[in-house]
Amino acid sequence: MKTLLIANRGEIALRVMRTASRMGIRTVALFTDADSTGGADAPHVRAADNAVRVESYLDIDSVVAAAQTAGADAIHPGYGFLSERAAFARAVEAAGLKLVGPSADVMDRMGRKDAAREIAIAAGVPVVPAGVSTGSTTDIGFPVLVKAAAGGGGKGMRIVRSAEEYDEAVAAAKREALSAFGDDTMLVEKYVEHGRHIEVQVMADAHGNVVHLFERDCSTQRRHQKVLEEAPAPTITAEVRELVTSSAVALAKHVGYENAGTVEFLLDSDTGEAYFLEMNTRLQVEHPVTEAITGLDLVELQLRVADGERLPFSQDDVTVTGHAIEARVYAEDSFGGFLPQAGRTSIVRWPGSSASRAPMASREADDPIRVDHALEPEQVVSTSYDPMLGKVIAHGATREDARQALVAALDDTSILGLTTNVGFLRALAASDEFRDATIDTAWLDTAEVEKPDDELPRIFVAWVSAMLTAVTDSGHPFQSDGWRSGADPAPTIVELDRPVVVDRARGTVDEIPVRQIDAAHHTLTLAVDGTRHRAVVNVQPHVAEVAFRGQRFAFERPDVFGDHALDVGDGTITAPMPGTVLDVRVSDGDRVDAGQVLVVLEAMKMELSLKAPFDGTIGSLNATTGAQVALGATLLEVQPDE
Repeated sequence: MKTLLIANRGEIALRVMRTASRMGIRTVALFTDADSTGGADAPHVRAADNAVRVESYLDIDSVVAAAQTAGADAIHPGYGFLSERAAFARAVEAAGLKLVGPSADVMDRMGRKDAAREIAIAAGVPVVPAGVSTGSTTDIGFPVLVKAAAGGGGKGMRIVRSAEEYDEAVAAAKREALSAFGDDTMLVEKYVEHGRHIEVQVMADAHGNVVHLFERDCSTQRRHQKVLEEAPAPTITAEVRELVTSSAVALAKHVGYENAGTVEFLLDSDTGEAYFLEMNTRLQVEHPVTEAITGLDLVELQLRVADGERLPFSQDDVTVTGHAIEARVYAEDSFGGFLPQAGRTSIVRWPGSSASRAPMASREADDPIRVDHALEPEQVVSTSYDPMLGKVIAHGATREDARQALVAALDDTSILGLTTNVGFLRALAASDEFRDATIDTAWLDTAEVEKPDDELPRIFVAWVSAMLTAVTDSGHPFQSDGWRSGADPAPTIVELDRPVVVDRARGTVDEIPVRQIDAAHHTLTLAVDGTRHRAVVNVQPHVAEVAFRGQRFAFERPDVFGDHALDVGDGTITAPMPGTVLDVRVSDGDRVDAGQVLVVLEAMKMELSLKAPFDGTIGSLNATTGAQVALGATLLEVQPDE
């Protein structure tokens, strides 16, 4: 294999490219106009050796044609999009290319839940008791789970607890399945009230060798969408582990499977019985936890198997070291109805300095944290694609070591400008229920994870706002907070969602003792009432944001820089404070969009991004990187579009 096209985007495209590049394989990216920054400048496009524009990631003919145009030998589908479409696999095969995955025939057989169920029975794998509809009821009683035979991901799936709600639930599931998969065939199965989601990673080559790479527990899920995943499963017995791993291997052998796949099981917590659910004929989102505990690179194994190589190890060679947990970072408001979010990021900081600087960054081998992501500062996130932005993975000697490392890593994850679920993930990973591994597949559908309190974030924002207001008002760092000759600085009233009184001379915010420990690059460390806390703060004219324990808090505020930062009428951008020009991101004549960062200033160890007030063209650029500027100095002008 010399050239690989990745038929995907975002973090999984970057993750595949990372391994392919290490193996000396040339990579080709796809992009569409809906990708961030117009597609051609998206992180996964920049990381590839070549890139081809397509109308849609779901357009089979366009994707195959792009691979041929780029001279690719093979296509890696990632997950989602076309990864489990048998029609795509056939088109790839017909074009003389290699799909990094199983054959189209295997996808056909395992892609349907009804067909996969019959294959599992033939392979001697235990399955969930099934029922048959008899009018408005079933022959196995209630509760039951009705689910689409043709798909997954929670679509076309309903829990039914009584005959009265059966018809309506089935009709709704059918409509959803028809819309998502073009097929409204339903399965009716016994619903396990208290279950754990256990899945087994298998790897198979073209020479008949099949091994398992042990199991994962994905029970922490909401409405059948996984939130936290871990490996190995923390609650199963040795007997259950042997049952699910041997069953997964038997199923893969029976169906003639090739490449990476995942066999999913439901463990009934009340009875201890495990049942086959389905097989995913692709790489899983949660594959990094398996890589962490086994030390194997699953993408490398996929590529070698696709190239016709034998698996380089036997089952006895696969061992487990430690425990790993993964958290999925989504663009969603977890404390506001889990609604999807869109917008432009301002500050993006992933755990560890390397991860915060490069979208492909993973940590050193001895570091407990790995980050797979494709999210950068000033990146537009739309609702055109899946809301997953990245994954934070922690590995430790024990489950508790991994859990504590994950909580700390989520504390160090700061995304501003866009609401994400990081704060929710942090609260969930820190909860007693997750610590004690008592969460089952239905827990998050009824339990409430407590929203982080906004008192400390408000203190951080008020402290920074008071400092910036003082510098703006005085122009001299020692004439701050209403400085008066022969007297202490006067308190500052900061208007946020409510007035906050900051007395920097006394070191209080609303009479709470506050001491500044450190401040640099938007990161502020305060001792609040004797306890040390750290947050990332970005104070802008109309909104002040803070990322604290992963959660983004946004406070509307008056335009304290209104007389200095910009004049919307003529587009003049002036320095709102005396300081140093850290970065100039534009040149004379550049075309800019409203909200685009033009210049970054630093004063008193805090950064301030100056943005374009409207769409226009840069003119009269006077700012240079490293220059010292005075309060009110004209830095540039934005000439508005006609």
